[in-house]
Amino acid sequence: MEAPQYVAARVQQALAEDGRTHELGIRVDIRGDQLFLRGQVSGSEQRRRLGQVAHEVAPELHVHNEINVVEANKPGEDEHLD
Repeated sequence: MEAPQYVAARVQQALAEDGRTHELGIRVDIRGDQLFLRGQVSGSEQRRRLGQVAHEVAPELHVHNEINVVEANKPGEDEHLD
């Protein structure tokens, strides 16, 4: 069995390099047979794709997609700069 930190590194590399995701800021934590994805992305479709890529790279693990979707300024909202 591959050491958890190597699996996590492999998943992180895939999330960064896969043409569907290209996401650098995602944390990958592995505890036993559980894989946790944490971080923030700008859309629910991107969140879903990240979970899919993680599952493809580590199909033996149960993927918990805990990535938050943060909306880039909703239309009609003013950005307040202090």
